[in-house]
Amino acid sequence: AALEDYLVRLGVEGVRLSCGAKTISGRELEKMTVAQLREVAAGIEGFAGYTQMRKENLLKKICKQLKIDPHAPGEVVGVDRASMKKRIQALKGQRDAAVEAKNATELKRVRRRIHRLKRRIRRITV
Repeated sequence: AALEDYLVRLGVEGVRLSCGAKTISGRELEKMTVAQLREVAAGIEGFAGYTQMRKENLLKKICKQLKIDPHAPGEVVGVDRASMKKRIQALKGQRDAAVEAKNATELKRVRRRIHRLKRRIRRITV
């Protein structure tokens, strides 16, 4: 119950751990600090030696204990990633044209649009 409350405080909701409380993805575990990972490890029965482990080892052991794939690929939810990538490629062509034309305002505008699209892809990748 303490582990479940802790994960809710972290904002990890709607997930279940194999140990009975909640499940959590490997990506969410990677975002946690070592102290947070140690608290998660403390809530897993039969998990010993976590206080002396480094983050890398903690991640591996927690994922192994909870039967989580630590390298699960991110997937984009609700947005077509391929179409966004095509728009970025088209914008890169516009960027190159702006560089050739030495048009600073157009270059800045296109670079910002590329940046925003890339950030959007990263943000929506689960």
